[in-house]
Amino acid sequence: MRYSASTDVELREVHDSDLPVFFRQTNDPESLWMAAFTAKDPTDRDAFDAHWERIRAAPGVLNRTVLVDGDVVGSAAVYGEPGEREVTYWIDRAYWGRGIATAALRALVAEVTERPLHARAAADNAGSLRVLEKCGFRVSGHDRGYANARRAEIDEVVLTLEA
Repeated sequence: MRYSASTDVELREVHDSDLPVFFRQTNDPESLWMAAFTAKDPTDRDAFDAHWERIRAAPGVLNRTVLVDGDVVGSAAVYGEPGEREVTYWIDRAYWGRGIATAALRALVAEVTERPLHARAAADNAGSLRVLEKCGFRVSGHDRGYANARRAEIDEVVLTLEA
């Protein structure tokens, strides 16, 4: 089944009750591998809670919970300094391949009108690269960095949304 932002996918402010769901989602081994650039120890609940406390209080950070039919299926955010702002998102693996990430990212970039916006993805994360390109992001560079989830340095694609 395909989803669209106008019917089933909704973004809303993050609630405290979303955090246990996010924690579970970010501990899925396959999701961690695909995301690659994750927390050093994703099983450290104290570090997870401290991270979310910081980013929820940070000025200029827009955090959203992604809902499908009222169920929490992930998160999406925009963060960073003007001109260098980046998008990030995480969708529960059970919902991959249904257009949910694309709908959520479209809704997020519609809410944040400043440009440019940037994004990064592991070079082998074809699904995330496809989502970003469907939302208008274009490859603007390549980088290499240490990926905690893979315990190795890997290639990364940098993308930019100009308009």
